[in-house]
Amino acid sequence: MPTVRYRIHGHRPPPQPIKINVPGWAGSKDQRLDGSHEQPWHCIPFSESARYGVELLYPFEDELRVTSQDGQLRLDADWGASPDPDMMWPPFRPFGEDFYSYQISLDLEVPEGWAIRTEPHPRYFTDASNTTPLAVPALIRSDWWPMMFFCIFKAPPPGVTHIFRKGEGFISLIALPADPDLDLVEMSEDEAAQREMRSRRLAASRDRLADGTRWVSSTNTVFDGTYRNMARAVRARKKQHD
Repeated sequence: MPTVRYRIHGHRPPPQPIKINVPGWAGSKDQRLDGSHEQPWHCIPFSESARYGVELLYPFEDELRVTSQDGQLRLDADWGASPDPDMMWPPFRPFGEDFYSYQISLDLEVPEGWAIRTEPHPRYFTDASNTTPLAVPALIRSDWWPMMFFCIFKAPPPGVTHIFRKGEGFISLIALPADPDLDLVEMSEDEAAQREMRSRRLAASRDRLADGTRWVSSTNTVFDGTYRNMARAVRARKKQHD
């Protein structure tokens, strides 16, 4: 992975690796046991995806509540005077009819051939209250764009309030190749047959691979640790070879 360098204007917390908060937005401490309710952190693909980027934390004492009423966007916060005369204030503004912007005053630099992609914070997808802001994906080619970032959020639907609270993550930032230079090719018959054979072998070995990890949730859904155990084994093997 590339080195990502950052600079910040004003008194803002720096970006940080995304933390899986349990208890918190990633679920409660329910363990993987019969009768437990399934939690987002139980899912290894979700947890690994959530930790892939870095997060920004809302820095202001004043809570911001975003609503849509009668087709009009409302940004409600008691901002007061600007803490910095050189900073755009207030930092949130309407952006068209259905979006709003936030001047995050952050510049990220990645090497040539890489870019920064903004994403919704992973807690957006686990939030049953629907109060987490919805960041709009965007690709910033920051190797030649040295400007301070702003980000765009989608306005909530009527009856829903998006809330920014101090110390809560509100956006995810991911470094990735700047161009989606990939070839999408259908597998040959031999390749497909090999994948199918591997999948059948895995299915036949699942009881052994999942030994001691199978459990039934409170919604009567069966879970096991096959994927988790295999991921752990692959990481251990890779570490031995490094």
